[in-house]
Amino acid sequence: MKRNIITTSDGSKTIQIEDWNEQYHSIHGAIQEANHVFMKHGLLFYYENKLAHLTEDRKSTSAKTTINILEIGFGTGLNAFLTVIEGEKHNLNLNYTGIEAYPVQPEEINQLNYVELISDSHKTVFKKLHETPWEGAFAITPNFQLEKQEKFFKDIRFKNTYNIIYFDAFGARVQPDLWTEDIFKIMFNALKPNGILVTYSAKGSVRRAMQAVGFTVERLPGPPGKREMLRAIKHSATV
Repeated sequence: MKRNIITTSDGSKTIQIEDWNEQYHSIHGAIQEANHVFMKHGLLFYYENKLAHLTEDRKSTSAKTTINILEIGFGTGLNAFLTVIEGEKHNLNLNYTGIEAYPVQPEEINQLNYVELISDSHKTVFKKLHETPWEGAFAITPNFQLEKQEKFFKDIRFKNTYNIIYFDAFGARVQPDLWTEDIFKIMFNALKPNGILVTYSAKGSVRRAMQAVGFTVERLPGPPGKREMLRAIKHSATV
């Protein structure tokens, strides 16, 4: 299938699959979407909620909070790149697993402009995110460990491992098999109790599939170009 590099509304680039009329990120702004869905309503929501439940004594210690993150659709590495930077801001220790069935090619990565628009001082970090080998855990920074796995989502077998899932698969319009109860059951099993899953999608069928496997689902305001998005929580009582 023909793939093009296009510029989205916030000036950031993404990859378009022409035959599907589908993009790796929103045409209304790749960086804006990633920040809104996965940083604000994913990482920062989880961290702030966790912080609120810590005692004052524990808050005052210098120990880093450790968060395990699973990304469904590693793609361009944009979500991982933003996560590294947010982790540094909040003194987080992050273990990040990215799942991708069809890794993006180096010549495509070289055409993306995330470093220039987000943080030129993290140029080496973005390069390492893509140059580290698949299959195996590697330290990208002292506080960010990355493991990339080349596999289909249906083959994930994690159990009670992750605090957060970034569900960033291609849309249900072009790949409905990635948004089924079977897939969300795998996601539910992969999360620890009180873990969360965030996605840009707000389709009713997606919400119902999440609820059917045990998630508590909430609709949230969406990023530019979308009215709503979804956040699903695996409450302890549903384990």
